Amino acid sequence: MILIADSGSTKCDWVAIEKSGTEVLRTLTMGFNPYFHSQATISTAIKQNEQLAGLQNEVEAIYYYGAGCSSKDLNHIVEVALRVSFPKAEIHVDHDLLGAAYAAYQGEPNVTCILGTGSNSCFFDGKTLTESVPALGFILGDEGSGSYFGKKLIAAHLYGKLPKEVDEDFTRIYGLTMQEIVTNVYVKPHANVYLASFVRFISGYKTLPFFEEMLHNGMKEFLSTHVLCYPEAHDLKINFVGSVAFHFKEAIYSAAKELDLTIGEIIQRPANELVNYHKKYILNETIAS
Repeated sequence: MILIADSGSTKCDWVAIEKSGTEVLRTLTMGFNPYFHSQATISTAIKQNEQLAGLQNEVEAIYYYGAGCSSKDLNHIVEVALRVSFPKAEIHVDHDLLGAAYAAYQGEPNVTCILGTGSNSCFFDGKTLTESVPALGFILGDEGSGSYFGKKLIAAHLYGKLPKEVDEDFTRIYGLTMQEIVTNVYVKPHANVYLASFVRFISGYKTLPFFEEMLHNGMKEFLSTHVLCYPEAHDLKINFVGSVAFHFKEAIYSAAKELDLTIGEIIQRPANELVNYHKKYILNETIAS
């Protein structure tokens, strides 16, 4: 049995399939990021999921693609957690950006982008993934991401710059004091996930001029920084993976039009496409060998 996982910082999709390609189960856990989550946290969350725990001795290989899995040391944290949870499995841990590239691949070279809790991009030719600029995280970067727009919303609220009716709704729904916000952002862990949680609120007002401008400018900043850095960008399709990309696709299209870029696939949750890629390109090769 093969287990495929696609993890952002907020949630992780798990799909188990037989080597024949038949799906066995699909489940969801919290997201993992080795920058913020320890081996113990990851293995405990897996153990608490009864469906995954039930496969402990049946999984032969795991293909895990996760946020923050960008170095051997960080990947090792996830590898150890997976090995504790699935002792008989051959384990492959890689960046969620590679998982996104696999999911969005349509047989042609492209630029693949992630817009979820965080943001990132790469050039993918079907075999090799190349990153032109680094992902700097929610403090220094993550342009166009959930944490980016959450930060914009919170700042506008605290500065008194939200439209009156929107600000009143925000206060009614969340009832947050400035001290509570500051504590969640600067003291408590997982501030990126906290900030991204406000995307749901923004989505309800995305057609208002204030938010149309915010979203357009944020997507333009992302494209200018993370897509135009690739010399081939104007000649390729620009693919997107992630819930922020999916829910704010109109802003992506408007910003891309301004920058003369062509948008290709926009995939909300790439689990299905990632499984299909493994069936077509990875499992067949494994079985044949």
